[in-house]
Amino acid sequence: MKHIGSHLKRTAVKVRISERGEMMRFFCTELNRTRIRDGLEKITMARMGKILENIPTKDLYYLKRVCSDSANFSKRFWWELDPKKH
Repeated sequence: MKHIGSHLKRTAVKVRISERGEMMRFFCTELNRTRIRDGLEKITMARMGKILENIPTKDLYYLKRVCSDSANFSKRFWWELDPKKH
């Protein structure tokens, strides 16, 4: 007779997937690519959440498109987030 625990399926890690989380992960990946090359620390998901907390999800799609179309992703990203520029 086997223990009841051997019949239960467990997931070691709960995965929380959301639309906003995927966008944040995209921005982290793209920004960290140039940050590592320049010798800067990586931006964590927590930091990215703080940076993007006041931006609605629909505007993140615009930000993604504009930054992807530009020659320098990182430079365009930080320029778009600066309220003094707009």
